[in-house]
Amino acid sequence: MTEQQEASQDVVMTRIGQAIMLLHGGDREEARNRFGLLWAEIGADGDALHRCTLAHYMADTQDDPGDELAWDLRALAAAQALTDERVAEDRDALAVRAFYPSLHLNLAADYVKLRRPSAARIHLDRARDASGVLADDGADDGYGGGVRAAIGRLERRLREL
Repeated sequence: MTEQQEASQDVVMTRIGQAIMLLHGGDREEARNRFGLLWAEIGADGDALHRCTLAHYMADTQDDPGDELAWDLRALAAAQALTDERVAEDRDALAVRAFYPSLHLNLAADYVKLRRPSAARIHLDRARDASGVLADDGADDGYGGGVRAAIGRLERRLREL
């Protein structure tokens, strides 16, 4: 990859990160607007890492569970499209492997909202299976423990349905 391409991709990830900060800061509407503009620039066939990251967070800005599901499905499809070469080019791409438990957990939650428990169970099982890549000890940033706790909460919720 040329330096110009690397710099260009860094700019895209920076812009995605800025929209994520807006989302985490509580400005869902502005985050959704920025993600929408970025998605239009990246395109449905753009860089898989960019599409995965953007779609994963764009789902969290949606008000309609069907729209949230559509974005979560886009995120999973983009993660599955990441090539080994792309992963090797970008240290952040390695983190996509750790995204799988969260991607499947989000899909399971979407299906619960849409009252589709059998589809939710499938993705919950996939989230649990994929969670093996997450750190087990307290040395991580809490991400692994948080995802595992969310899997447990959703399992209990599904049992109640």
